[in-house]
Amino acid sequence: MSDQAWRWRDRCLSGAVLIGTCVLLGAFLWLVVDLLITAWPRLTWSFLAEIPRRSGRSGGISSILVSTALILLVCWSVVLPLGLGAAVALSSSQHRWTQWVRTSLDVLSGIPSIVLGMFGMLVFGDLMGLGFSIASGGLTLACMILPLVIRVADAALRTVPKGLIANASALGLSRTTTLLHLILPAAMPGLAAAFALGTARALAETAALVFTAGASDRMPSSLADPGRTLSVHIYELAMNVAGGDASAAASAIVLLILLILIQAGGSALLGRISGTAG
Repeated sequence: MSDQAWRWRDRCLSGAVLIGTCVLLGAFLWLVVDLLITAWPRLTWSFLAEIPRRSGRSGGISSILVSTALILLVCWSVVLPLGLGAAVALSSSQHRWTQWVRTSLDVLSGIPSIVLGMFGMLVFGDLMGLGFSIASGGLTLACMILPLVIRVADAALRTVPKGLIANASALGLSRTTTLLHLILPAAMPGLAAAFALGTARALAETAALVFTAGASDRMPSSLADPGRTLSVHIYELAMNVAGGDASAAASAIVLLILLILIQAGGSALLGRISGTAG
């Protein structure tokens, strides 16, 4: 094939990629603009500061934000130690069973959320006696995102150069010192990605939380109370509340802003870490 034919092929491929990117970006902007137009009458400070009234048609989402934060807190209090510990064990192990564990984690990541919701309802709600509660919802979310976090963190830890670990061993550094001061800082971009992906998955989850955390829009007073996350609130307003479209769109905008802030905060943290390391 001639050089001119190769150049035409490259141009066609670049054009196809550009068109696909523009289509995706246009669809996203269309979605955001449509949400903003629908939500504009409800986007006020009182929408964030007040509790829902009239099934969410009026009032705000303060209790929804508190429930979402508490469920995420319960979730990450379980996922951080277990996920990081399992990832460290997997990345440092040379046994053949580690590949089977990775395959099992990939299978678990693909389990439908409705199945995990039923699992959480039976185990945490009935067996452990937590019922419809924030604790039950947070533990169910932990089971849901744990395989994803372990796999991403494991991949990040395995990208650390082996020579770095060998040099630390030659200098007589303990495994704990090597892990805390060399391996984890070197793998921090991947670990931050695991945190961002896990948080995004947890914030977007709906079905599993309906079975475990419930759908109460009241302000929770403890982890034993039921609670409604932003994603469940959007679903309830859009599907089950007549005249709740504006509040649903405003809640969706808030959820989108939270995801953007999480991504931006992670990027800023990585920038500071990279600057300190440099």
